[in-house]
Amino acid sequence: MTIQDINTTRRGFLAGSGLVIGVAIAPKMLSAAPTGVHAGGDPALAPMNAFVKIGTDDTVTVLAKHIEFGQGPFTGLATLVAEELDADWSQMRAVHSPTDNKVYANLMFGLQGTGGSSSIANSYEQMRKAGATARAMLVAAAAEDWKVPASEITVQKGRIKHAASGKESGFGAFAEKAARQTPPTEPKLKDPKDFLLIGTDLPKLDTHGKTNGTAIFTLDITPDNLLIAVVAHPEHFGATVKSFNDAEARKVQGVVDVKQVPSGIAVYADNTFAALKGRDALSIEWDLSKAETRSSEELSADYRKLFGERGLEATNNGNVDDAFKASGLQTVEAEIVFPFLAHAPMEPLDSVFIKAADGSVDIYNGAQFPGMDQEVAAKILGLDEAKVRVNTQLAGGSFGRKAQFGSPYIQEAAAVYAATDRSRPLKHMWTREDDIRGGYYRPMYAHKMRGAINAQGQITAWEQVIVGQSIMGKADLDPTSVEGASNLPYTIPNLKVSAHNVQLSVPPLWWRSVGHTHTGFAVETFVDELFQKIGKDPVEGRLALLGEKPRHAGVLRKAAEMANWGSPAPEGRVRGVAVVESFGSFVGQIVEVSIGPEGAPRVHKVWCAVDCGVAVNPNVIKAQMEGGIGYGLGAVLFDAVTLAKGGKIVQSNFHDYRSIRINEMPDVAVEIIKSSEKPSGVGEPGVPPVGPAVANAWRRLTGAPVRQLPIVNIVSA
Repeated sequence: MTIQDINTTRRGFLAGSGLVIGVAIAPKMLSAAPTGVHAGGDPALAPMNAFVKIGTDDTVTVLAKHIEFGQGPFTGLATLVAEELDADWSQMRAVHSPTDNKVYANLMFGLQGTGGSSSIANSYEQMRKAGATARAMLVAAAAEDWKVPASEITVQKGRIKHAASGKESGFGAFAEKAARQTPPTEPKLKDPKDFLLIGTDLPKLDTHGKTNGTAIFTLDITPDNLLIAVVAHPEHFGATVKSFNDAEARKVQGVVDVKQVPSGIAVYADNTFAALKGRDALSIEWDLSKAETRSSEELSADYRKLFGERGLEATNNGNVDDAFKASGLQTVEAEIVFPFLAHAPMEPLDSVFIKAADGSVDIYNGAQFPGMDQEVAAKILGLDEAKVRVNTQLAGGSFGRKAQFGSPYIQEAAAVYAATDRSRPLKHMWTREDDIRGGYYRPMYAHKMRGAINAQGQITAWEQVIVGQSIMGKADLDPTSVEGASNLPYTIPNLKVSAHNVQLSVPPLWWRSVGHTHTGFAVETFVDELFQKIGKDPVEGRLALLGEKPRHAGVLRKAAEMANWGSPAPEGRVRGVAVVESFGSFVGQIVEVSIGPEGAPRVHKVWCAVDCGVAVNPNVIKAQMEGGIGYGLGAVLFDAVTLAKGGKIVQSNFHDYRSIRINEMPDVAVEIIKSSEKPSGVGEPGVPPVGPAVANAWRRLTGAPVRQLPIVNIVSA
C-alpha cells in the first residue's frame, strides 16, 4: 500500500462519515495507517459532534484535537469521553482530528494548537460533553428501537440495557441509528463523586503501538518515488547565502537537484544518504553582514551593562529604594546567567508533501499548530487553504520546538517543495545537528537580584532585573520574561521587578515551561540564600511567606512529608527544596544531592508533590512529573548552546548537548494532591523546581552558589 492509496481510502472514509456516531471504522486500519485525516472538518458537524465516532464493532474512537507527542492527550481526552459515555476502557481508541481552527480550536488559544500544558485544561468540559452527547444519542436510538422509555435505559461499561425487558446491546448495534438522533443541547454531566474512570490509573492508549513498532511517525511515511530534501543552513544566526557552487554536490550518485531557498541551499536526492553527501559537497559563501557575531561571553557582558539602566517595569510594590536605605539591614546580591537552550526532542523536524491528482497537496507532519501550518504552506504553494490538508502525525516530543509563530519550519519545507515541479512526493528532513544548531532557542537571560533582611530576620525588600530577548517579539514588557518573578508568591512588602528586551539575530522560542525555566531558578535559589543568611530552615522559611498561597504551601508540605524533611540525610548528601507554580499547577520538589565522582552534582532522589486540580489520569501525571524532572535535570546540569568567538554555534549533537543518561536518573517519588479544582497542566510544571532544588542543595553542600548554568561548567572551570 502506498501513501496515495492510504489517502484515497481516508478520503472515502470521510465522504462516508459526517456524524458523530454511526461510522464503522476498523480499529486495525486506524493503527496501521498514518494517524492524520484530511483537514477541514465537515462544516455540517456541530462542535459537539466532531470528537466521537462509534464503530459497528463497538469501538469508540476519539478525535483528538491535540497532538500526541508523548504527553498523553490521546489517553486523557479519551478518558473524559469514556467517563460520560459510560464506555469500557478496552473499547476506547484515539486518532488525531482533522485540521480545523474552528471546530478543533484550543479553547484557550482560539485556534487549533497544543501548548502551554493546556490539552486537558481546555478540554475538560468539552470532551465530557462530547461523551455525554454520544451517550444520550445511543440511549435515544435504543429506546426508539426497543419501544421503551429512554429513562428506563442504563449504560454501563459499554453495554446498553433495559432491565424490565431484559434487552441488552453493545454500542455498535445502534451506531448508525444514534447518528440520526438529535443531539441534546445541554447534556447532563456526572457529579464528580460518580466518576469511575477519571482519577484512576488507566494505561496509555498509544503505548502498545510505540512499543511494538506499529505506531506511525512522519519518518515512517515512504510513498513511492519519494524525493528526499535537506537544506544547508549557515553556522551563524542571521547569515544569508552570498554565493554557492554545487558542482561537486551534483556528482554524488542519487542527487537529483540543488536549489537555493530562503533559508539556505536545498539538496534533493533519491535517498537520505545521497542528500546528506550532496549537502556536504556544497561550497557556500555566507554573508555575515547581518549575522550575530558576538560570543556568548560577549553577550553576557553586554547583558550585564543593562543592569544599571532603567528597564520595563513589571512589578513595583511598596518602596524598594527607601527600604534598602533602612539601617541595620543585611543585604544579599546575586547575578545569574542562563544560557541558550535547544529543545532537542528525540524526533528532529520532518514532513512529507504529496500532490493529489486534483492539484491539492497533503502534508504529513507532527503539527503542533496544524491550522497555522496549513495557512503558511498554502500561501507558499500558491494554493487555496482548502487545497492544503495537514495530516497531524504522532511526534517524538517537542518541548515547544514545533510551536512557532508563522510556522518557520513549514515555511522552509513548503519552499523546498515549491521549488520542485511537484511531480514526486517529497520528504523534507532536519538532522539532529540541524535541529540543535538551527535554533530556535530558549533565550539567554541574565538576572540581577538584591534582597534586604532587617534586624528581626524578615525579608523586607526584593529587587530583580531580568535581561533577555522577548519571545513574543514585543518592544514593551513581555510577560513570558518575568512570569514567576513579577507575581512572586512570597509576601515581601517591597518588591520591584523590571526587564530589558535585547535584540539579537538568534531566533528565540519558548522552551518547556517558558519563563519559569529561569525565573523559577532565580527566585527559588535567591530566597533560599536569604534564608540561609538568616539561619532559617528553607521549608519553614518558605511556609512563613506563603500565607496567602495555600496551594504552594500544600505541595511544599507534602514534599517535605515525603522526604521526611528534618531527618538526617545519608552521609555525604544534602537536601535542597524548591516550589514553583506554572501553568496553573503547583509543584514542590525536594532533592538529595552528593558530590559525584567527577566533582559534579549527583542527584540521588527526588520527592515531588503536585497539585494540578482534578487528576484525570494519575498514571499520566506521574509520568509527566518524572519526565519533566529528567528533562530539567539534563538542562541544569549539562546543557548550553554557546556561541564561540565570532558567533559560530559550538554544539551539534547529543555528545555535547546531552540529556541525563539512564544511570544518572534519580529515584523519583510523586504524590498528587487531591483536589476538586479544574484540571491544569502537567506537561511543563515538573521542570522548573528541580534546577533550583539541586542548586540549593549544592550551595549548602559545597558553599558555592550557582551563578551560571549549566552547573557542570562552573564545576569544571
